[in-house]
Amino acid sequence: MKLASLKTGGRDGTLVVVSRDLRRAIPVPEVATTLQAALDNWSDAEPRLASVYKELNEGAVEGEITFDEKTVASPLPRAYHWVDGSAYVNHVELVRKARGAEMPESFWHDPLVYQGGSDAFLGPRDDIPVPSDEFGIDMEAETAVITDDVPMGCTSAEAAQHIKLLMLVNDVSLRGLIPGELAKGFGFYQSKPSSAFSPVAITPDELGDAWREGTIHRPLRTELNGKLFGEPECGVDMTFNFLQLIEHVSKTRQLGAGTIIGSGTVSNYDRSRGSSCIAEKRMLETIESGSPSTPFMSYGDRVRIEMRDSDGNNIFGSIDQKIVRP
Repeated sequence: MKLASLKTGGRDGTLVVVSRDLRRAIPVPEVATTLQAALDNWSDAEPRLASVYKELNEGAVEGEITFDEKTVASPLPRAYHWVDGSAYVNHVELVRKARGAEMPESFWHDPLVYQGGSDAFLGPRDDIPVPSDEFGIDMEAETAVITDDVPMGCTSAEAAQHIKLLMLVNDVSLRGLIPGELAKGFGFYQSKPSSAFSPVAITPDELGDAWREGTIHRPLRTELNGKLFGEPECGVDMTFNFLQLIEHVSKTRQLGAGTIIGSGTVSNYDRSRGSSCIAEKRMLETIESGSPSTPFMSYGDRVRIEMRDSDGNNIFGSIDQKIVRP
């Protein structure tokens, strides 16, 4: 099943069911007006939404509309809880190596996460406003899950039943601001502006056997200004899968329905796959030649993030954004 939120009906959008080929959609006010409302009552809403999805894929449905990715917000235009991980620890290791620092051994068995701003996500085709292009503007291509209500102390063995939807993410970072913020010992804030998510959120069954072991087993493609930047495999070198991340973040708190958990920048040890963020490429250049040569993004630059199935079909739709002045 594929779901999206039109930029109508208020801050939380209008929930629509989208056809598998991303060409048609239909509002479902009789089930739920917003995706958050559906998640709040998922046991009742899910089978009804699935029935509409089946009918939509089988042929024309009364009230359907043409699906246009430019007209949608992120599937959850705002969320009660957005927590992003750094599950590809080889990426973290590379960051530290580039600046000559050792990585604590604990990073291999204790996940890194931070809680980000979730009150105003960008849409997948929205421009990215940044006050200055001297802040070190970077994309971070990631995957994410949306959960239902997760109890405190949920184990990884129990976590799979709580994953209801999957998305792609552009977790924008302002690299020039990060060192100063982290030096204060209190985490990210100004260096992490609004993130954007894929046009549609999908149920895990849409991926078939490409969803297993708590992660997506497909390459995630990132283009910068129309050129391939990286296409690493999401299911390779993911030190902590989503089941483990859910166990970690629910250790001392319950998670409300609609919680979004991100994977962190997708990264492979096989560097021929390219990178999912500019910082990683700059690190590799620094290690190889002593200094980086790839610049961070500036006004007018465009990033595109998408994932395709084995037949070349776009699964989530495309995040396609341009850096602009506010």
